[in-house]
This record gives sequence, C-alpha cells and structure tokens, in this order.
Amino acid sequence: MEGLQKQQWAEIENFIDSQYLTCRMQNCTDANKNKPFPGYIDPDSLIVQDDYVFVQLTSGGRPHYYVSYRRSTFAQMKLPKYALPKDMHVISTDENQVFAAVQEWNQNDTYNLYISDTRGVYFTLALENVQSSRGPEGNVMIDLYEVAGIKGMFLANKKIDNQVKTFITYNKGRDWRLLQAPDADLRGDPVHCLLPYCSLHLHLKVSENPYTSGIIASRDTAPSIIVASGNIGSELSDSDISMFVSSDAGNTWRQIFEEEHSILYLDQGGVLVAMKHTSLPIRHLWLSFDEGRSWSKYSFTSIPLFVDGVLGEPGEETLIMTVFGHFSHRSEWQLVKVDYKSIFDRRCAEEDYRPWQLHSQGEACIMGAKRIYKKRKSERKCMQGKYAGAMESEPCVCTEADFDCDYGYERHSNGQCLPAFWFNPSSLSKDCSLGQSYLNSTGYRKVVSNNCTDGVREQYTAKPQKCPGKAPRGLRIVTADGKLTAEQGHNVTLMVQLEEGDVQRTLIQVDFGDGIAVSYVNLSSMEDGIKHVYQNVGIFRVTVQVDNSLGSDSAVLYLHVTCMLLLLLTYDIPLITLEGSISFKFTSEGMNTITVQVSAGNAILQDTKTIAVYEEFRSLRLAFSPNLDDYNPDIPEWRRDISRVIKKSLVEATGIPSQHILVAVLPGLPTAAELFVLPYQDATRENKRSPEDLEQISEVLIHKLNQNLVHFELKPGVQVLVHAAHLTAGQSLYLEVPASNCTEGKSHSL
Repeated sequence: MEGLQKQQWAEIENFIDSQYLTCRMQNCTDANKNKPFPGYIDPDSLIVQDDYVFVQLTSGGRPHYYVSYRRSTFAQMKLPKYALPKDMHVISTDENQVFAAVQEWNQNDTYNLYISDTRGVYFTLALENVQSSRGPEGNVMIDLYEVAGIKGMFLANKKIDNQVKTFITYNKGRDWRLLQAPDADLRGDPVHCLLPYCSLHLHLKVSENPYTSGIIASRDTAPSIIVASGNIGSELSDSDISMFVSSDAGNTWRQIFEEEHSILYLDQGGVLVAMKHTSLPIRHLWLSFDEGRSWSKYSFTSIPLFVDGVLGEPGEETLIMTVFGHFSHRSEWQLVKVDYKSIFDRRCAEEDYRPWQLHSQGEACIMGAKRIYKKRKSERKCMQGKYAGAMESEPCVCTEADFDCDYGYERHSNGQCLPAFWFNPSSLSKDCSLGQSYLNSTGYRKVVSNNCTDGVREQYTAKPQKCPGKAPRGLRIVTADGKLTAEQGHNVTLMVQLEEGDVQRTLIQVDFGDGIAVSYVNLSSMEDGIKHVYQNVGIFRVTVQVDNSLGSDSAVLYLHVTCMLLLLLTYDIPLITLEGSISFKFTSEGMNTITVQVSAGNAILQDTKTIAVYEEFRSLRLAFSPNLDDYNPDIPEWRRDISRVIKKSLVEATGIPSQHILVAVLPGLPTAAELFVLPYQDATRENKRSPEDLEQISEVLIHKLNQNLVHFELKPGVQVLVHAAHLTAGQSLYLEVPASNCTEGKSHSL
C-alpha cells in the first residue's frame, strides 16, 4: 500500500466473498475496514507480474480493471472512454510499462493493443484489430511477437478489411509498417511485390511445447536474427508457406526454405540449425554459419527418425543439441546427441567481428539512441562462445518521433496529437485545489525507456501549472456498493463524487433525509465515504450541496431502507405501478430534472433526465453516414458526448449561436438524433426570437445539411457526414419515460 511505513496498512483478502479490504494495523476492526473497490473481485483475476498487481471487478455487466504499481494503492486502469472492454490480457510489463491486449465491445476475433504510462494507469492505443485465435486448451492467443534482444521491437498481425497483414514496430507501437518482401526467391528469381499492395506476412504463434521451436524464433544473444514461416502476397495465408530469415532486425528478408522447418540457435546465433516439419521419418538437418545466407546438409542419425522435438544444451557456448523421437511408432523414445564443436578449429578473435548498427529503414535513432552491435563476419567460421553484445550506445536528440500521444489524445494524419471527442483536457486539473499545481499535458508523452535528450523534449513534456479555481460541476452521490438500497440498523456508506471543482476550499452539506445532516469543509476528508445508520424503513431523499467561492452544485439520491423481514415478506409480491409511460405537461419554460425509480424487493433501478421546456421551438431529425453505427455502443454517455460533437459541427458550419441549438442523439440503431432550434433570449428575458426567426434559422441549417457541409471527425480517419431527415414545429413539450429505459444508478441528461 502507499506509504507503508507511515500508514502501516494491513491488506486482507476475503477469498470467500472475493473482497479486498484494507485497515490500519494499529486498530483493525470490522468497523474501520475499507473497500478500495466498489464491489467484488472476479475469481482468478489476480495477476502479479514484475512491479505490477492487477485485479478485475465486474459491475453492471462490464469488467473494470485495477492496477497497483510497486504495491501502491490500487487505481482503476484508464482506457479510452468508449473502449468498453470485454476482455484484457497483459502482454508485457517490461521496463516499467504495461503492454495490454484489449477486446473492445465491438470486436470478436481481434484485440486492440494499448500501452501504459509507468504506473500502468493511463493507456493509449498502439495498434488496432490485432488477430487472435484459440489455443488447444481454449486459451486466447494474440498474434503479437516481441523480438528478443531489441527492446521496443514487436511484430503483429493486424486485420484490415478481412485480410490479415504483418506489421513491425521498433518503438513500442508508436509507429508500425508493413514488411518488405525479399527481392528474390529461393531460386534467385526476382519477386515482384510492391508495398502496400503486397508484402511479407509471418505466422507469429510461439510453440507451447518446450521441445519444439514454433514457427517464429529470435534470441537475446542474436539480436539481429529473426527466423519465421510465412508467405508473400496481399495477406497472411495458411498455404504456400515458406521459411524466411532477417539478419538486420526485420529491415530485409530472405527466403531460406519452401517448407516449414524448426529452427534452433547454437553458439549465440552463430550457428542456425533447421529441421523439416514432417510426419515422415528423417535423418538429415541443415546448418548455416552465415545467418541463413547459405545452408549445408548434415546427417544426425543413420536410421531415419520420427522427430518429436529438439533441445539445445544450456550454457553460453552451446554447440550441443539433442534430438528425440521414435524409429517406429511402436519403439521407445530415442535420444540423439549432436555435438558440433568439431566443426570449428578455433575461437573467434576481435578481427573476426564487424560493427553493425541497428536501424529502421535507414533511421539509426531507435528508442532515442544509436546502438552498434558486434557481429561475426559472415565468411569467418569460428566459434563465438560468450555473447559479444553491443559495442556502444549513443543518445539521440529528441524529436517528435520519440513522443507518443498522451492519454485522451489521438494521432491524426498530420502527425499531431489532438484531444479525442470524449476527452476534456481541463479534466486533468479536476482533483487540483487553488494554490496547488498540476502537470498540464501538451498532448504528448515520451515513449517509456526512450533515451533521447534535449531537442524538443522540453516542448513536448507536461508543464507544471497552477490549479485554476473552478466552480463545482458534475456532483454525484452514490452508495459504496452501487446499490440504491440499505438495511435498517446497519451502516450504509455514501460516496460524494465531484467531476470538477476546488476540492480543498469547498463546503459540503449532506442531508440524509431522516432529520440528520452533516457538513464537511473539503472533499478530501470524505475519501473513505460517509457512514450513516438509518433507524427506520422507508424511502429517504439524500441531498448533497457543494459550494465554493465560484459557484455551487447539488445532487439527490433516493435511498430505499428496508429490513430483512420486510424483504422476505414482499419479495415475491410485485406491485406494478408504472404502465408503460407517464405523461406530464409543463406549465412554464425552464430546465426540469425528473427522476424515476423502479423497485422489486431489494432491486432498484433509477434513471434521471434533465428536460428543457420551451413554449415554441423547431425540431429537425438528423441522420448520419453508416460508419457512425460501427462506433455506437448505444449507451447514454456516448450519446451525450456525440450530441456535443454534432452541436459543435453545426455551429461551425452555419455560424448560428450555440444557444439556439440543442442536439439529442436517440437510443438505438441506426444512429439518429433530434436537432432542436430554440428561441434563446438573454438574461434580461428580452430579444426573444420570434417564430419567423426560428423558421429562418431552420432554413439555414437545412441548407447547410443538404449541401453536405456538416461533418465531424469521430477519430483519425473516420469522417461522419450529418444529413437532414425532416423538420417539425413544436408548440409544447411532453415528457414520456418508458420503464424499459431505466438503468441502475445512471444519470442521463438530454
């Protein structure tokens, strides 16, 4: 836990209920135990890997992921707001960073790759739609391969328009490119393969059998050599598979066999051993002493052997391999030990090596440094022995290429990192108090483990900034377990959440609705929640009011307090009091908040909507290009954010003041929205627009919409066009709340 020596926290895991509890060791009782998570931990979800601890909780049908870095306090992992993950796999936690594969709500056989900050909390997209499959035991296998020996280098198979293509990155997913196919095939004939229409594609599955090498291989002690099976063409195929090798870390490739082979690295990669994948017995294998440029055929047994596996002997100077298998299907296992030491007559000397610089298509600065390695000269046939390693590493001057987009930002075609449609950059200061400071993001963050210096580092690094004073906004009050019920005579913990505002200079007043009220001087004093005991049963209106020098906000929670006896008596006797809908006519203009609750026993559903009421308005139905449906999860939060984006695009395209426009995206698919043209008036209630003015504004909107001038970019490369459907006039506004639209603990604004 955070500040272990100061706070002396005890951590207790209750395996029966899958709860994670904390309390102070000096006074650890049931009364002062706290729950860091708003629910129960999913069984078998605890992962401890390097400096990180991960757990998963499911609530409202969605999984939520939490991480502890170096055993500090757990924090919720922050993916893009509408990733809405169905599944997550931690791929790597090397070098103080988490690489994770996330299957989002609209994915079935693909995953998106995300990479985190050092704490493992804030994640940004590295690559979309990486192919996945199921292993023999039903386990998920992601088509991603981390190349050994070169930090930050990965290969991935990405699905594009139902075609799977292989991509490579040298900087932890900041940039990806296709693989250049070999210039010639195995017979020396030229290969006509033009990027991006044609490229080399590799199978990236690593063998789960420790006695076989799999279909792709690399080693820490041979950082430039990659051997894999694959094909040349427009997409990855399971037919026409050949073997390919790269001896310059994936920049260029050569075809080495026309059929699949197992590859073994001996003598730190100085010797490559290839054995054919076949169901027939064999007695030959192939050796290469020049990084796969040429191969020699050797016999390893006089009697053909059905090969089950191959192992290399441990140790830095390995030149011994063991082949095991059967002479026939009825015979016992046979072990064949092959020692290649006699092939070499001497050890390599300094003059047998040459320098080799790691690069990506000629760019020598990779992960902020120039790295030069020692490689044995291809014509020298000597035993390497101990790994030579890198000769030198020199830091590079920082450029824009050394920085990834920060959380909440997306990289556009011009290379700029701009805020995503759902992200408000000012939210970074929401937990900040006047007089303090916070790190104001520039939209960029340096790639973790990147060693560049100077250059644009100062320009792209987050800057300390004084916390701005803010009025309270986005106030919510919820129970710690997310329920809307409490038991009579027992503690209920209420959590006050503020989206924005000065948390230190804020007065909070909480009225429990039973004649008891409390006050607090700042939100930080309420981090563990507010505990209260209700002595009577009933429905209590819990209100919270937050005030500071810049404004105020309030929130309401209707809490059902019951006793167990009453629940047992009434649980199976439902009383239906809502018949489809309720109609209500408002008598005056203004903003009105309506809350609906539906209860059955101890299960409560609630929905809250804010309704704008006007005597007269115009209404226009909007439609969108079909690609918007692919990104519509059909949840209230998304509809609110997209409504704001649509309104902004309408204002920019027409020049109409924003006060005249209200947009509400409607539930369901295909995506549609209602555009309201409002008779805005100023604070003096003068200069109110006439019906003729509303008609004129409507005509301007329709004209721009019909000319296809209203559009917005949902994400990089995804342009959405807004169309007009039909126009209606409104004289009064009626509210209809379908019972089926209620959702537990959600607050929805129109």
